[in-house]
Amino acid sequence: MFGNIGWGEFMVLLVAALVILGPERLPGAVSWVTKSLRQVREYASGASQQLKDELGPEFEDLRKPLSDLNQLRGMTPRAVITKHLLDGDDSILTGNFDKPSSVSFDKSGTKAVSVDPSTPTPPQNKPLAAGERPPIDLDAT
Repeated sequence: MFGNIGWGEFMVLLVAALVILGPERLPGAVSWVTKSLRQVREYASGASQQLKDELGPEFEDLRKPLSDLNQLRGMTPRAVITKHLLDGDDSILTGNFDKPSSVSFDKSGTKAVSVDPSTPTPPQNKPLAAGERPPIDLDAT
C-alpha cells in the first residue's frame, strides 16, 4: 500500500503530523490510523473470502483473466515485442547483435578488433556518378 513512499517522505509526514497534531495527540492518531487500516484489510479479505465461498470454482475462472490483465498492464511496448515476437532476445532492440568475434590488445594497450572473416560485410555506400542509375532490389519492390 505504501510501496511508493520512501524514508524521506515518511520522515516529512511524521514531522508534519508532529507539528499539526502536537506530541500529546500524535500517539492516539497513530493508533487510530493503524486500527483503521487493519479493519479495512479485514473487510477486504472478508469480502474476497465471501466471493470465493459463494462462487466456488467459478471464482478462479474470474481471477485468471484479471491476473492476465494485471500482468499485461505492467508491460511496456518494448517488453511485449521482446517477449512475444523475439522470444526474450532483445539484441535487435538494443543494437548488440553485431559483436566482434575476438578482441585483442597490442603492447601499447590499444584495442584491436578482429572480426570473423566468414561474416558478410555490409556494402559500402558510395555516391552515384553523374548519370548513373541506382541499383534496384527486385525482392524489395
